Amino acid sequence: MKKLHLLLCFLVPGLLFSQQKERDINLEGQLEQLLSNFNGTAGVYVYNIATGKEAAINADTIFPTASVIKVPILVTLFNKIQEGQLHLNDSLVYTEDRIYGGSGLMQFYKDSTGTDLRTLAALMITYSDNVTSLWSQELAGGGEEINRFMESLGLEDTRVNSRTKGREEIWKKYGWGQTTPREMVSILVKIRNRELINEAASDEMYRMLTNSFYTEYALSQIPPYVQTAAKQGMVNRSRSELVMVNAPGGDYVFYIATKDNEDMSWGYDNEAFELQRMISAHLWNYFEPESGWKPAKGADLLIKGKEEKN
Repeated sequence: MKKLHLLLCFLVPGLLFSQQKERDINLEGQLEQLLSNFNGTAGVYVYNIATGKEAAINADTIFPTASVIKVPILVTLFNKIQEGQLHLNDSLVYTEDRIYGGSGLMQFYKDSTGTDLRTLAALMITYSDNVTSLWSQELAGGGEEINRFMESLGLEDTRVNSRTKGREEIWKKYGWGQTTPREMVSILVKIRNRELINEAASDEMYRMLTNSFYTEYALSQIPPYVQTAAKQGMVNRSRSELVMVNAPGGDYVFYIATKDNEDMSWGYDNEAFELQRMISAHLWNYFEPESGWKPAKGADLLIKGKEEKN
């Protein structure tokens, strides 16, 4: 019976992660204050792996994922690899009929360019490439298969909606995908702990997640010499970010989610982007109080340029 229990815990990480944890009441109060003036709906879930403590604000509320849904797509791809249906070195051919706008690089490839599955997965996570993400969703078996796998992991609310039969109406509400802050954190924790699919798959997925191109949000508030694993998701009225910090004092992970945002701008000073940076900075200083590290003066100008003179 004991062996069976351990096996079930390994196979159902969502259920294992949902077990009661000690709340960090102090941090929770501070985060609630930081979120209190946001013009929209915001949620955050923080889990410190070293201490086992959590802090949660709207952590079980469903939010749109936007491109963060690419993490569940990645996980399901690697499950297909584990089953022997796919391999990272599988040869593929890009054709212009796959062009899809938004973020990414593959939309600029020449027609009939050769590529492989590793490139698709890496571009999907690193550059949030939309072409490779939709292609990867297809190779993973489509939204229906991804959702079945998420359910098998004990995740009740993490789902793909776009291009998924039977989810047309919910797609209108949440877009490409949906999740809760707690569930999305649970996925990354299991990857970090080498418990999702298998150790080799977990390690490779984590390596991909440590190469985020989008460093101007939460990652900008963490020293560049500290490893992070991250994925961002952004549409007009929803901005979200998943981050694991391999901090000197112990790993911690957080998911910031927003929806119904009043500020739909796309500049550096967007309210949701500011919130992501503010929470990330607060968490770094909270968990690493002796660090003393701060972003370099003028770092923001690398992104938004020099301010106009009066």
